[in-house]
Amino acid sequence: MTLKAVLFDMDGTLVDSESVHFNIWNDLLAPFGVQYDETTFCQRFSGRPTLEAAKEVVTNYQLNISPEQLTDDKYAAFGRFVSTNLPTFMPHAKAVLEQVKASGLKMALVTGSAKDEAYPILKGYGIFDWFDCVVTKDDVNNPKPAGDPYQLALDTLEIKANEAVAVEDTFTGVTAASNAGVAVYAVPNHFTQEHDFSKAAGVFSDLHEFYKWLETKL
Repeated sequence: MTLKAVLFDMDGTLVDSESVHFNIWNDLLAPFGVQYDETTFCQRFSGRPTLEAAKEVVTNYQLNISPEQLTDDKYAAFGRFVSTNLPTFMPHAKAVLEQVKASGLKMALVTGSAKDEAYPILKGYGIFDWFDCVVTKDDVNNPKPAGDPYQLALDTLEIKANEAVAVEDTFTGVTAASNAGVAVYAVPNHFTQEHDFSKAAGVFSDLHEFYKWLETKL
């Protein structure tokens, strides 16, 4: 196998945005009298599709709002917030992106976030154009954990699954890459340490460890 590309997840992998997602959710749910603590919420919902989370919350608390409307409200609120409040990079993320770019490998971003959530972050940091391909949940009919987002990235880059590796931080993301036949490496954050990474080809403590491994494949 000749490695040609690295496919990165965004939330919790490249940027520390899980806390932002949590705060947006709590702000939206406050008028309904619903509040979560951050650890419980992130462990339960990190990596899961927003609509799926909305359906669970609406059902559990019998909220007087449709899951679809709650989802749309969440996308809009998140996009507005990060347009002026960029979440911090995860440890080593910017350096590793620079190193992968310099290596000559192609890079793709494959996120479960909506376009209105992802683009303000990527453009705010000036890294949107670093990626040869950006896939959001809006670009596919079946978002993560389906393999469709990764398959779209492979098709766009014109490479085969065995010519790429993926980097994810959640069970949902690892499942998505695995479903597309892409070898996926997990880099858990403190909210996802307990996720099931049995489908991952390996688990690294941080992105620097991942890149040290990647160097051996170049």
